[in-house]
Amino acid sequence: MDRRAREDRPASAARAPDGLTRNTTAAVRDALEGRRRGLALLLPLAGPAVVVSVAYIDPGNFATNIQAGARYGYALLWVVLLANVIAMLFQGLSAKLGIATGRNLAELCRDSLPAPFVWLMWSVSEVAAMATDLAEFLGGAIGLALLFHLPLLAGMAVTAVVTYALLFLERAGFRPLELVIGALVGVIGICYVLELFITPVEWPSLLRHLATPRLPDAQAVTIAVGIIGATVMPHALFLHSGLTQARVLARDDTERARLVKFSNVEVVVALSVAGLVNMAMVVMASGAFHEGYADVAGIGTAYRTLAPLLGAAAASIFLVSLIASGISSSVVGTLAGQMIMQGFVNFRIPLWLRRALTMVPSFVVVALGVNATVALVMSQVVLSLALPFPMTALVWFTCRRDVMGPHRNGALTAAVAVAGAAVVLALNVVLLLGTFGVAVPGLA
Repeated sequence: MDRRAREDRPASAARAPDGLTRNTTAAVRDALEGRRRGLALLLPLAGPAVVVSVAYIDPGNFATNIQAGARYGYALLWVVLLANVIAMLFQGLSAKLGIATGRNLAELCRDSLPAPFVWLMWSVSEVAAMATDLAEFLGGAIGLALLFHLPLLAGMAVTAVVTYALLFLERAGFRPLELVIGALVGVIGICYVLELFITPVEWPSLLRHLATPRLPDAQAVTIAVGIIGATVMPHALFLHSGLTQARVLARDDTERARLVKFSNVEVVVALSVAGLVNMAMVVMASGAFHEGYADVAGIGTAYRTLAPLLGAAAASIFLVSLIASGISSSVVGTLAGQMIMQGFVNFRIPLWLRRALTMVPSFVVVALGVNATVALVMSQVVLSLALPFPMTALVWFTCRRDVMGPHRNGALTAAVAVAGAAVVLALNVVLLLGTFGVAVPGLA
């Protein structure tokens, strides 16, 4: 996109930001023009990163984090930390792309890349969206089924109804949906604060492993890649640029720079909370299962084992957090899938139909008798394999002056982004080699 086209975008898109009330829009304008300070400045601008943070604490995270903590104790905490830092960087870039260009990542791919590559990226992104939805939908259903002693199919039906109800909130604007999702994120965070008071924690060992990169064996690679896939998610990279592209209509580059600054603060805060929740999941699984129950790999097994080990309260809190995670992330995943389809192929279907289509694989998995937790973990590996496509595109676009203007990445940001993408690609290569039986030096 040339400079003139970029400057013309706000004029051509001069409409009220989607989903913001008049009061919120006025508050945002006050913040941009310096009439607000402190928390009152940030609150009207908050929302996109909070919504996206749900993708970082979805049921796929529960599955991979339980396996990591039960099997390896604190040994893979450094992977969680690394994944969260990479996530902060790339979600910040995605938000900046939407603010600076007024377009989302999928739209820019459609207009800038060769048609065959666009179709390939769309296909991969749709597969990743289905894998995401499998994890989210199954997770909420498992939590409901265990907590209320329902058949899994009944839990899936309840999850579907609640998800549809939340999606209908979007008709009243996006702000109400942001507030509900933010409340669900708060529920998840509170649940894991409570879990840490119940679970024994070895703080010196925790801090040592947090700062010591080590993969104990080849199976740890699969779980590490699953953690990366469950944390840095393809649909979240697409979604964040879409949430910021027309949310606030900046009038000039100075206001865009302020929006980027505010967005970065929100990204750091929201994803720090998500990262701490992920670490708490690993710590809880390690404290409860690592000594004597290292083979605990399933969410259902974890729940049933928690009750005699830490008490019924700990087990119930675990399920409440899982249900909140599954429902909220399922809603966000549906919105992201709609944005991916619209961006790549300029085609939109009703959200209820999108929701219905993406639920089908989950019902198929249950009908075939596939272990639900195994399906959750493998879905995260699929996400990690799809991740290089949006990561590479995001780095490329945000480094281009003709796309970003004065907001393009600086040399340091570009170098760190390339390094983060390289880490993900390297882990993917190791996973593929292990899958095909090729020995990896340094791993058992």
